[in-house]
Order: sequence, then structure tokens, then C-alpha cells
Amino acid sequence: MIAETAQAEPTGPSRSDIDQTLRAILRDVLGLDQDQVDSFTGETGLFGHLPELDSMAVAGLLTEMEDRLDIVIEDDDVDGEILENFGGLLAFAEAKVIEG
Repeated sequence: MIAETAQAEPTGPSRSDIDQTLRAILRDVLGLDQDQVDSFTGETGLFGHLPELDSMAVAGLLTEMEDRLDIVIEDDDVDGEILENFGGLLAFAEAKVIEG
């Protein structure tokens, strides 16, 4: 039985789906250009690097992530590290989706 469970197909969104959703959220919430968002790499700086991502925009970004990714983000989940760069935010989003 354990082997069957390990072979189960994942039912959540793929990593690529999460990546594309996160890029769309950043574009929509921050009003960024599609080409700019498409060029983001894991090392692309976010908070402190994008003038559009100020402290007020963070709340909107997190709320939109909850809505579009069907996740719950608790206040104590959020720290500066997850907003430091795109890779950190993506890893956080993926972990929250897996967490369910």
C-alpha cells in the first residue's frame, strides 16, 4: 500500500503554473509591464528593488496570492526574506500550495 501512495499523481498546480500565476499577480498588482515580469529570474530583486512594491503593495500582493493560489498566508509566515527576490517568493508560494 505504501508504494501505491508514493506513486499517486499530484493534484495541485504544477511548478510552472504557480510561476506563471505569480508573475501575473506581480504584473496586475504592481502594474508592471509584461516584458519586465517575463524577464524575472530567481535572483530578480523585489522589495527594495521595485519601486512599485512598497509596504502598501505588499498587503495587496499577499491577498491576491491567497485568492489566486487558494492558499492561506498567516502574518507570521511573512518576513523580508520571502520578498527579497522572485525566487524566494516563488519558493514560498510553492510551499504554501503544497501545504494546502
